[in-house]
Amino acid sequence: MSSLRLYMFQSGTQRCKLHHIKMNQGEGEDCEIPVPWFLVMHPKGAVLIDGGLAAEGLADPKAYWGGSVEVFRPVMTPEQGCLTQLEALGIRPGDIRFVLLSHLHSDHTGAIGRFPNATHIVQRREYEYAFTPDWFTAAAYVRRDFDRPGLVWQFLDGEATDGFDLYGDGTIRILFTPGHSPGHQSVMVDLPNSGPFLLAIDAAYTWDHWNEKALPGLMSSASDVARSVRKLRFLADRVSATVVPGHDPEAWAGFRQAPHFYD
Repeated sequence: MSSLRLYMFQSGTQRCKLHHIKMNQGEGEDCEIPVPWFLVMHPKGAVLIDGGLAAEGLADPKAYWGGSVEVFRPVMTPEQGCLTQLEALGIRPGDIRFVLLSHLHSDHTGAIGRFPNATHIVQRREYEYAFTPDWFTAAAYVRRDFDRPGLVWQFLDGEATDGFDLYGDGTIRILFTPGHSPGHQSVMVDLPNSGPFLLAIDAAYTWDHWNEKALPGLMSSASDVARSVRKLRFLADRVSATVVPGHDPEAWAGFRQAPHFYD
């Protein structure tokens, strides 16, 4: 078995309307989307990517997440929190070296501040924007998730650090993909047996988004969304990567989920 492994997890689902996922499609039609997150076991240290929803929000969802729960209603148990799922695999909080954040929307920030030895990696512009978001994206950010004392942060700087090679060995590369949020980033994981996996995350919600048939329901820039998808398609085609969209129920059901893994 390879020492480099990719695990795919899910912290429940969110119930919403289809037009929240695919703009101007299925007006009023119900939709239920997965909330994925990922773990890469690497010889130099484990890397957690996102972390889903914060489990403590389940006690009083409206108080924790605010009005966003009226649009994206969480369907999740405490056992689906990232700490509990990792513990079931024998992964202790001190084992995580990096928490890599695609962006700081609340369905991706459930791992922040839970791992005492971890450096948190995010785009600088995403971190800054999260404190003063535009009115039309403000509900997606829950400040208590990321505004915590004592955290160690490493900030990446857009195009200047695009393709950042986390361990310097080509196995985990961070791709700047703004549009869904100003500082969104996707991740390419190159596995020895299964080949490259492109974790598009919210740069491409669904296959319709990937194939330029629909825009996401939430974004900071439609132009940046379109350009980021084009960029990811080019990169994925070049290396024949397996593409993992961010919230596509049908696509997600086809992937091997933890405790199973790809290596």
